[in-house]
Amino acid sequence: MDTAEVILSVLVVVIIIVSLLSNVLVLICFLYNPEIRKQVPGLFNLNLTFCNLLLTVSNMPLTLVGLISKAQPGGDGFCQIVGFLETFLSTNSMLSMAALSIDRWIAVVFPLRYHSKMRHKDAAFVLGYTWAHSMSFSTVAACLSWVGYHRLYASCTLSNPRASSRTQFVVFTIFFHSFTFLLSFIVLCVTYLKVLKVARFHCKRIDVITMQTLVLLVDIHPSVRQRCLEEQKRRRQRATRKISTFIGTFMLCFAPYVITRIVELFPAVPINPHWGIVSKCLAYSKAACDPFVYSLLRHQYKKTCTDIINKLLKRSSLNASGRRHESQVNSIPTVE
Repeated sequence: MDTAEVILSVLVVVIIIVSLLSNVLVLICFLYNPEIRKQVPGLFNLNLTFCNLLLTVSNMPLTLVGLISKAQPGGDGFCQIVGFLETFLSTNSMLSMAALSIDRWIAVVFPLRYHSKMRHKDAAFVLGYTWAHSMSFSTVAACLSWVGYHRLYASCTLSNPRASSRTQFVVFTIFFHSFTFLLSFIVLCVTYLKVLKVARFHCKRIDVITMQTLVLLVDIHPSVRQRCLEEQKRRRQRATRKISTFIGTFMLCFAPYVITRIVELFPAVPINPHWGIVSKCLAYSKAACDPFVYSLLRHQYKKTCTDIINKLLKRSSLNASGRRHESQVNSIPTVE
């Protein structure tokens, strides 16, 4: 292994560890907090976490094995099953992010009608569509033997070793990425940009009221006035930062891999083998980013994590004090 392959192997290990711990933590918060379970977005987060966890334990370790051994991990049948899972889980996770963006759009643009427009059965219907959509592409690829070991990515993924069906595979690949990556990206852009527009409108109204109040309060201290102005600026930037994070992480992680898959369809264009692994690692890194982007940085999840930690510390401190009390009792001499 050269230096680049060693660095990439370490990167895959780091992604596996971070993704596994963060997604397990999201799952623990979901199971611990009944308020999170009652919310409709919690179902979309649960589905996204489920896909990320399965991808972490099924595909990432095999990519690491393929990268180190430079050979296919397991037999052809095993690799086809893993490739089927990779296609299904990656598609499902992209569509889950699109579903979360639609949920936020309804909540912000139609706040009074949100509970009637997005109920649990509506969320279940959306999740049913994401599963059917993902399953259809994965099943077609598996039935046509278009999943297998791909040396460029050191992974069991979409692959077509037969020259006779190259045209059909090119059409399928373009169609697949158009209705997964491109469709999800368009949904994210349309919904989140509308959310940003509404958020800026509300911020502008709040800014007008704040400025009118500052004008009326002529005796207000300059430091208080300055803090109000700074809060206005932070309020305007907060919504833009969140929207940029949702769309930016999606593009940064998935776009290089999808573009590489499209370029790969043209044999005249050479692709560096190290770049293939890098693009795959970027796609994998989305599974490690999602828990922070969609869950763990939110106040409700932070509070749940704090409650869990406090409960564990309190229980451990009670156990420690109980053991000390028991040892003190046992050390008292008894009178016979």
